[in-house]
Amino acid sequence: MLSGDRRVLEENSDAALRLRLQREAVDGLDVFVWPQVHSWWHIWRQALRGHYDIITAQDPFFRGIFAWKLTWFTRAKLNVQVHADLDGVAWYRRIIARFVLRRADSVRVVSDRVAEQVRQMRVKASIHVLPIFVDLERFRMLAREAHEGHVILWIGRLETEKNPGEALDVLRAVRERVHDARLIMLGEGSQLEQLREKSHGLPVTFAGWGDPVAYLPQVDVVLSTSRHESWGASIVEALAAGVPVVSCDVGVAREAGATVAEEGKLAAATIDVLMTPQRAELRLRSFDRAAWAQAWRETLI
Repeated sequence: MLSGDRRVLEENSDAALRLRLQREAVDGLDVFVWPQVHSWWHIWRQALRGHYDIITAQDPFFRGIFAWKLTWFTRAKLNVQVHADLDGVAWYRRIIARFVLRRADSVRVVSDRVAEQVRQMRVKASIHVLPIFVDLERFRMLAREAHEGHVILWIGRLETEKNPGEALDVLRAVRERVHDARLIMLGEGSQLEQLREKSHGLPVTFAGWGDPVAYLPQVDVVLSTSRHESWGASIVEALAAGVPVVSCDVGVAREAGATVAEEGKLAAATIDVLMTPQRAELRLRSFDRAAWAQAWRETLI
């Protein structure tokens, strides 16, 4: 497997947990983090020695190109994973993705939305839809707790692609109707100071990185402002905890059961949710560990 995620090498990370499940599902699985950890030459030598049946790349871009080249010499089958919203990547990446995906023997995507994007590229390989594994039981067990006011939670990296400034605009508009509304922004990133300045006069807490489990029992709605998402773990986790989600139509938001609205209408949708509180429901099929591992194995074929 060619990965770009260093966390697969961190013992207690979610990525390492998924890797353990994957290893249990096959006879052998070697993982190379390229280019961050392993060099192309190291990977090349291991591939020639490894007698691999399948080479899988965790994206259809440059890692996909590398994996495709490795199959020339190993005669392994090429499996390509697509975690990205292909409509949200640069034009040259879409060209690379089309090239790689048309040469794949099997493709795994994380949502129906991405599956349709792949089909539009006239890919002939079998396309399997399998979401990222998330242990949802700890979210389903959360009990809602009483709290003051109406609390909005935003989760993500404080970076341009997550559009965090829109959350502040939404809060400002929401408070015209829901006067005690406040916002918690759970995450860190390069826009933190800019957001602090923009939030002047608003009840906003910048909480840094933290486990959403500690916050979800005491919030009324989770707000997602991203313009593009490959999947949307925070959306799925919130809905599993019974917390309503307001989101743009990205990733699995619509499939999962979030309230979907255009960017300029997120405030109105948030007001509606706050004024008519109810317990949300996750509509996606969920997997236990064994079932997900078996389903992942089947995506390789």
